Amino acid sequence: MKRIQAIVLSLVLFLGCLCTPYNALADNEPEQESEETVSPVDISAPSAILMEVSTGTVIFEKDADTARAPASVTKVMTMLLIFDAIEEGAITPEDEVTVSEYAASMGGSQVFLEPGETQTVDTMLKCIAVASANDACVAMAEYICGNEEEFVRRMNERAQELGMENTNFANCNGLDAEGHMTSARDIALMSRELITKYPQVHDYSMIWMENITHKTDKGTSEFGLTNTNKLVRQYEYATGLKTGSTGEAKFCVSATAEKNGIELIAVVMAAENSKERFADAVKLLNYGFGKCQLYTDESTEGISSVRVENGVEDTADVQRADVFSYLDTEGSNLNGIERTVQLNEPVPAPVGKGDVVGQIVYTLDGNELGRTEITASEEVEKASYIDYLTDTIQKVFL
Repeated sequence: MKRIQAIVLSLVLFLGCLCTPYNALADNEPEQESEETVSPVDISAPSAILMEVSTGTVIFEKDADTARAPASVTKVMTMLLIFDAIEEGAITPEDEVTVSEYAASMGGSQVFLEPGETQTVDTMLKCIAVASANDACVAMAEYICGNEEEFVRRMNERAQELGMENTNFANCNGLDAEGHMTSARDIALMSRELITKYPQVHDYSMIWMENITHKTDKGTSEFGLTNTNKLVRQYEYATGLKTGSTGEAKFCVSATAEKNGIELIAVVMAAENSKERFADAVKLLNYGFGKCQLYTDESTEGISSVRVENGVEDTADVQRADVFSYLDTEGSNLNGIERTVQLNEPVPAPVGKGDVVGQIVYTLDGNELGRTEITASEEVEKASYIDYLTDTIQKVFL
């Protein structure tokens, strides 16, 4: 009898499983809810990015790697190469640049340079930074490299050095051309390089209005430059940098700004109109300034020297390799950051200038934020037998 009851019970359970709906069997599975990610900033343009300058931290991005026509924002790279040439001593701001027929033929935004006219490098930079002059760009490209093609080759070479993976330049001024493309992220990268390596560019990009003088066979005339970047007048923290617009590119800007020691780059690409371009840039910059706080340390406390083993000197002077910067976007209390000096001493001789001999470690609430290297600032040779003998004699007789 018990055996029959067990068989009946097993049959009932089996039939119950067959009749149970699939959803009921899966009731113990966690429900997967699909929630749309809400953007912290409402940007109308299809591509944009916000970057903090000192650390290169990206605070916001929207389709930042799609290659698009950049229009005159191209001139950020053009100005970078001009400043590179000045830094290298290849040219000076006082050099006189003669305008060619080809350079004078450029359409779009221009300052109407005439063939044979001369302007200084300094004036050409003003024309490019303020009035976005296509003719001045080509004149400078020819002056530095002999022709625009070689200058563009260097532009692409420099882009590769900066890790601009979605960029190909076809000209130096940004006029629409087949294959002339870059991305919001790449624009931020070259903008960061320009303003950090050559901060004097702000002296040009912040000019609102200025006159230049044309001196040609027709006589002398004044021409007024007006900045294409309206943020220079409309946004109190603006420091530059470059606008651009063409039929293909629509409206673009690489806007730089600084507030309370925080420096930001906001790039907007392919906005529908100029008003939306600047409105998006201001939204990004305001968002960044509200979210960011920066901790920097360049103190040399605790890193004056390091002990050297088997060297002609017992110690070597040291220095920190660079300034440490940490960008916080979470509202942390940066007063709690702890700084620990770690020296790898004694350091075995020989010690070369620049050799890493330690590090400074930065932590907050037990979590490491980053570190910077400590390097030797002088050489210490390895002691020879004669050095040891001389040292012994000095200790005995002196």
